[in-house]
Amino acid sequence: MNLSERDRQIIWHPFTQEKVAKLPIAIKKAHGSYLYDENNKPYLDLISSWWVNLHGHAHPKIAQAIYEQSMTLEHVIFAGFTHEPAVTLCEKLQTLLPDKLSRFFFSDNGSTAVEVALKMAYQYWWNQGNRERTTFLSFEGGYHGDTFGAMSVGAKSGFHDTFSNLLFSVLTIPFPETWDEDEEIKNKERHSLEVLEGHLSASSHKIAALILEPLVQGAGGMRMCRPEFVRKVVNLVRQHGILIICDEVMTGFGRTGTCFAFEQTQIIPDFLCISKGLTGGFLPLALTVTTEEVYSAFLNEHFTKAFAHGHSYTANPLGCAAAIASLELLIKPDTIESIKRIHSIHKKELVEACESVKHTRVTGTIAAFDVHDAQTLKIKFLEQGLLIRPLGNSVYLLPPYSISTPELEEAYNKIRNIIRIFS
Repeated sequence: MNLSERDRQIIWHPFTQEKVAKLPIAIKKAHGSYLYDENNKPYLDLISSWWVNLHGHAHPKIAQAIYEQSMTLEHVIFAGFTHEPAVTLCEKLQTLLPDKLSRFFFSDNGSTAVEVALKMAYQYWWNQGNRERTTFLSFEGGYHGDTFGAMSVGAKSGFHDTFSNLLFSVLTIPFPETWDEDEEIKNKERHSLEVLEGHLSASSHKIAALILEPLVQGAGGMRMCRPEFVRKVVNLVRQHGILIICDEVMTGFGRTGTCFAFEQTQIIPDFLCISKGLTGGFLPLALTVTTEEVYSAFLNEHFTKAFAHGHSYTANPLGCAAAIASLELLIKPDTIESIKRIHSIHKKELVEACESVKHTRVTGTIAAFDVHDAQTLKIKFLEQGLLIRPLGNSVYLLPPYSISTPELEEAYNKIRNIIRIFS
């Protein structure tokens, strides 16, 4: 048996209906913007391997950082202990964040970063004797992960219907998704704000926090909204003392054109959830960043007011070393220029999209459009060496910053030809 067949005998894959799924493609190596299968067929990674890879696969700087750290300290319990990579990483992130976001809590992945923020927001009010604020606000179509709290605030994403009886109740707001030449956007935004005002009028005293994916709903279909809409929502919610959670697990580290998407909205959240690109795609690591005000609400002589949450691999030194190296690459002029270049290519190429494509949209390095049958196209993309994983009928491109102009332009040419033939 080859590797794919051996896999089928024992492994259960994520987001996969195993009964009808084709054998998985066995990848033996990766370099730059490409993955290579057992037969050395290259696949241009246009989704950054589930949005985690920032700088290209097997980047030597990050690999070297992990190796050097592994020869010194591979792991240590993080309750009552600390280490240089964890502190250095948070200090470096501080230089990229507003002064208000000054306290860092480590976890393992995007779902848990969100779960931590939800628990912190809930306990923030509880610790102050406010037992009424037990409800959360979220946007329809938002996806925040697969733990139970994250599923609850993402219940209207369509991913978690099976578990609906186990999820806590959340107030939802329509998401005014928009695209190029959208003439209805102001009406959609007006409706969303009216629904929000209704929730606030009836229940503001019960709401602990609003959670949102700023600018782009990722798993919901790369649905995009305008920065000014986010600003209006946050300003309205803040009038009622409600906390703000920005889920930037996908949008962080330059994906939307700025280091973090919230920067374009002119608001500063009370919680920032980051993961995915944090280590440049090398190791699992996540952070929930919050304010001194929130942190102080947990300080007390009694453990009952402490935040009793943790993970075995909290602040793993290898993950922290990878993240430090990735951040150093992120702020280099070449990377900043690459982010701008990818955005420009997206804008140029989508203007030339064929008639079968609709709702073209771009935010930073993220480009998306809708087609009639994206799942059929997915197979054709793979045959042409393009790793593209549509979300419903939305095709999106979110490449690593290592991708060259010729590589991305050639990918667009292939995509257009495939769509013309098969859609």
